[in-house]
Amino acid sequence: MTTASGTPDAVPADEVVEALRDVARLGGFFALDTAPAAAPGAGRLTREGFAARARTVNERYATAEARVGVSIAHLGLAARLWSPVLACALVHGIVPTMTAVEWAGDGSALRLAEPRGNRAAQSASSLADAVRAQADGILEHVESGLPVKMAPRLLAGNSASALVGSAGQLLRSRPGLRAPLTELTRELLATGRLRGTGLITSPELTFRRRSCCLYYRAPKGSKCGDCCLDR
Repeated sequence: MTTASGTPDAVPADEVVEALRDVARLGGFFALDTAPAAAPGAGRLTREGFAARARTVNERYATAEARVGVSIAHLGLAARLWSPVLACALVHGIVPTMTAVEWAGDGSALRLAEPRGNRAAQSASSLADAVRAQADGILEHVESGLPVKMAPRLLAGNSASALVGSAGQLLRSRPGLRAPLTELTRELLATGRLRGTGLITSPELTFRRRSCCLYYRAPKGSKCGDCCLDR
């Protein structure tokens, strides 16, 4: 929603915090810490911080192929960005402002250092633009400093896969949101670089992407449920 002057309608910080705490109960990637950091700014999504997490992924999956670690770490980060933003927008009508998002510790969890947000727009297209900016837009910023060159369509496919995976989990938890959630997810998949990344294949928001996240290349990896190679 916007004010009469056309500017976004800001939400009080405590209301944003309560909305984020509520959707965190959905579990997993929906959790976004809002506790103050011990050292403000220390966990910002830096090039070095992401590279360290990608190396950890390579070690965990016993692969020396840097692209595999980067892609899997990138996919996980995408899910942690899309999930709370999508849920807050549809459950509470609030789009969190994610520009101050940072790592919550040495793992992959995230913290929103300065909880802010705006009322969700009423039109699907305007809401999609706002949600995309606070999820995929933040992800694109991280991509500007990846430690190894990655195919742009792979990265866009990772983001789309994370989006639909988050939407599917939200649907299972809140089936009453089926209509607006499906509409918003489809609108997002037609927005920006997500256009053409894949197709929703069922009313339960299953997905078939047109690129591969490379997980199958790890020694103990496999093809994901939405993989373009799994025909």
